[in-house]
Amino acid sequence: MHTKGSDKIIETTLPRMKKAMNKILVLFLLAGMFVTSCSKSSDTPTAITRTSLVGKWTEQDSKKKLTFEVTFAIDSTSSSGMWIYNFGGAGQSVKATVYLSGNSLVMPKDELFTNGWIVNGNGSITSATGIDWPFTYLDLADLNSVHAVFTKK
Repeated sequence: MHTKGSDKIIETTLPRMKKAMNKILVLFLLAGMFVTSCSKSSDTPTAITRTSLVGKWTEQDSKKKLTFEVTFAIDSTSSSGMWIYNFGGAGQSVKATVYLSGNSLVMPKDELFTNGWIVNGNGSITSATGIDWPFTYLDLADLNSVHAVFTKK
């Protein structure tokens, strides 16, 4: 049954409900924008340069259970090339040639070091001061698998 009094209640209540629903909708939209704009920060660098890698690093070697000091230097004959002296504990005068590609350091396949080692593997830059580098090297007798972690000094 429909009465005149119920029409007035609907006429006054309906606009208030619409306003309340609009306010709730706006609040949900703002809350959604706030939540999606918050992102977890990461230590992984977005743009590594050769210059940022230059200097002394510590290499922790899983095979030999030793720590080596290595030096990163820019190869001025290449736009992305670098040299790493003493890579894998090969010797301070032995240099590895690598190429910076995004957040990776790419070593040419079957790189022959001056000490006779043949080395393969690419490094992943995990932070401005960290590189994760699994590699293999064939010394004069054995094929060795190594997982090295480099930390900038």
